[in-house]
Amino acid sequence: MTKEGSPSRYGDIILARHGKPALSRKCWLSAEEYRDWWARYDAGGLSAGQTPPDSLVRTAAVAGTLYASTLRRAQETARAVAGDRQFLTDSVFVEAPLPPPHLPDWFKLPPRLWGVVARFWWHVFDHHDGQESRAEAELRAARAAQILIQRSFDGRDVLVLAHGYFNHMIGQKLQAEGWKLIENQGFKYWCQRRYRRS
Repeated sequence: MTKEGSPSRYGDIILARHGKPALSRKCWLSAEEYRDWWARYDAGGLSAGQTPPDSLVRTAAVAGTLYASTLRRAQETARAVAGDRQFLTDSVFVEAPLPPPHLPDWFKLPPRLWGVVARFWWHVFDHHDGQESRAEAELRAARAAQILIQRSFDGRDVLVLAHGYFNHMIGQKLQAEGWKLIENQGFKYWCQRRYRRS
């Protein structure tokens, strides 16, 4: 630590998305059916037979701290990546909600497109149906970013195994705090985004 109480070197913060979930996306759903589908998605785990990429396993091996969200798909991802190593679980990292807008039952989309529509309504129009609002999620993302920054004070990397959109929100908060995105694998399953204090 420096005289001012700040670390002389921060560890990197790596935000990784979970593996591919088991629940099929090959269906067409109404808005109400998508609500049920998303609830099952949140409760479900990963599709069988997946192997995490070597790069993510190496990231976990050298990280000082591993976090996972409390959702099953993130927990199973953490176990696949970390092996016998212990990881911390925190609900602060769970995905932001995806309540679809209220549309007629005849209007149907596949889950992937419902995700886009629901996220747009949530992000732009603050449509949350009594779930977490965008403003509340922004505050949670800021809290998550501060947890990770504090953990990085010892100079060792911190890895989070969680969810695509909320990881993005945390990344924005990190960048606002002076962290730079130095590695970007995108938002696909098992992909990681690495941030470093600039």
